[in-house]
Amino acid sequence: MPQVTILEPEGLYEGDELERPIFGPGVELVRGGGMGRYDTLPPELRARAEGLFVFRNWLRAEDLDLFPRLRTVVRLGVGYDRVDRAACAERGVQVCNVPDYGTAEIADHAVAMALALRRGLLLQHDVQRAEPPPPWAYIDHPVIRRSSVQTFGIVGLGRIGTAAALRAKAFGFRVVFFDPKLPNGVDRAIGIGRARTLPELLRQSDVLSLHCLLTPETRGMIGEAELRQLPPDAVVVNTSRGPVLDLGAVERCLRDGHLAGAGLDVLPIEPVPQPEPDLVRAYRAREEWLRGRLVITPHSAFHAPESLHDIRVKGAETMRDVLLDGLTTNVIPPEAD
Repeated sequence: MPQVTILEPEGLYEGDELERPIFGPGVELVRGGGMGRYDTLPPELRARAEGLFVFRNWLRAEDLDLFPRLRTVVRLGVGYDRVDRAACAERGVQVCNVPDYGTAEIADHAVAMALALRRGLLLQHDVQRAEPPPPWAYIDHPVIRRSSVQTFGIVGLGRIGTAAALRAKAFGFRVVFFDPKLPNGVDRAIGIGRARTLPELLRQSDVLSLHCLLTPETRGMIGEAELRQLPPDAVVVNTSRGPVLDLGAVERCLRDGHLAGAGLDVLPIEPVPQPEPDLVRAYRAREEWLRGRLVITPHSAFHAPESLHDIRVKGAETMRDVLLDGLTTNVIPPEAD
């Protein structure tokens, strides 16, 4: 019999060829059987599970009753808002994330969204598919701007925010960030500017890119009042978490022209609920007022074959370090937000 049982109930991958050499002997990795609901897992399996991987599933306080021996939860991603950390702490369950995967992909995605909007790629793409065919000519539009005359504002200068800052800087943007939790001098280290307050950042951001975790402080942080502090014809990009940005406010600011464009990889509710939010409905209907001004991707900024490999390996390494070796690798303190 295995000494330790670890569950990956969402069945994200097949096999354990990557994880087996990391875990070593005496460890059983069981995949599948619990997508969305942990109570569909066999009771005897839940009873012996000591490690649990979480990807899209939520892990709530009541779910923990199903796992009496659980000691370690590894969230396969950077954000950990899907896990009730307070309930885990009460039961002595350590919660970890995987902060060092998908960094390049998400940063690339954010900057690519900004560039695709600001260079008019989406606008020209949509126009050139029209019937009858349009003139073979450029289009004057507020969304199109030269990078070097714009400020690229970043909320949250963690690993991904830093990677996005360096990319935007390379494209000629003036880069400024807001992150009250970082020590002085970070801006000097990578040669960008720092805003003392969120309003100070907003007032100068021609492109606003969100890279913060979802916490009680950041939930709803960017609403209509904040968007209207941006310069006219600004662009907002969100590759962090949907609830950080008010989707209705984005729709209103796009409709009246205050925002020139938006790029959204995340939405407040995922998958898209029915009835669809007004902005999503208009986007899918290809309404004329949104032409070339909005791009939506399905929470896929992290995705690449290489990042999926990384998350398996780094997730297994984190589980090994914490559950098997008693280390504190990537452990999230209960009070952290």
